Amino acid sequence: MTSILTNSAAMAALQTLRSIDTNMQTTQARVSSGLRVETAADNAAYWSIATTMRSDNRAISTVADALGLGAAKVDTAYTALENVIDVLSEIKAKLVAAREPGVDKTKINDEIKELKNQLVSAAQSASFSGENWLYNAGTDALGVKSVVASFVRSADGNVKVATLDFDTANSVLIDVENPADGYLTKAIDASTLASDPTALTGDYYLIDMSKTIDSATPDTGTEIEITNDTTYEELDAMISVTDFILKDLTNAASTLGAITKRIEMQESFVATLGDVIDKGIGRLVDADMNEESTRLKALQTQQQLGIQSLSIANSSAENILQLFRQ
Repeated sequence: MTSILTNSAAMAALQTLRSIDTNMQTTQARVSSGLRVETAADNAAYWSIATTMRSDNRAISTVADALGLGAAKVDTAYTALENVIDVLSEIKAKLVAAREPGVDKTKINDEIKELKNQLVSAAQSASFSGENWLYNAGTDALGVKSVVASFVRSADGNVKVATLDFDTANSVLIDVENPADGYLTKAIDASTLASDPTALTGDYYLIDMSKTIDSATPDTGTEIEITNDTTYEELDAMISVTDFILKDLTNAASTLGAITKRIEMQESFVATLGDVIDKGIGRLVDADMNEESTRLKALQTQQQLGIQSLSIANSSAENILQLFRQ
């Protein structure tokens, strides 16, 4: 039936054209944004996952920065500790040299004094971002230091920040207020360092901070320093105590070195993890530009055909006029 009131062909062509326009808008949005899922309306599940993972990835990026800061702190302490070990080895060598008959022990002590000053300088300089793990001038212990290591989201959706912890009790060299807490300021009983307890006697410490800081109090014992009157037995005790301190500092440096390696591994893992998460998000929401460009070209062709079809359908009503012409 032909009607001048209802043009079914035009209505069908218009409906098709509207559908084509809607699809074209969607495709053009994907091409311009590069995203297949840009809003929750596109795919609520994928959008929710992608949004959460993007947020987590920002947190992981912050973890990478925190690891860099932590690595700098550990490296600073380790570098200073390495220098201290070298200087302490030199002090031990000087004490052994003083064991030789006929040497001027006061001259050797002058050298030892300067080496001690270097120890103090190295410990005081081992500061990064306001933290020094080797030197404590406060009344409270430095305690456990934490380095942010990772951001973890559990299966139930709860999140937590994991840390690498280091107890500075294993690294403090000088403690001004509590000398017994510092490797270089605490007194060590020499008799405990020999198989025969009577072979060595006396409590010795390496550095007396009260000579430079009035408020400091030395530990109970005798400072390691020599004169021409120093006996061989006293020298043997000082050498044993110095060697014992050297072993402790070597262990502390080993611990810091292990933490440095762990941080390096974690930095590498975090960087790789961030890339993997980005790739996973892309698989969920990124548009396939080859597919979208092909679809856009097809829709443009369909749109042109739809417009042509609508034009033909609209012109069909004009044919009715031919019936009324004489």
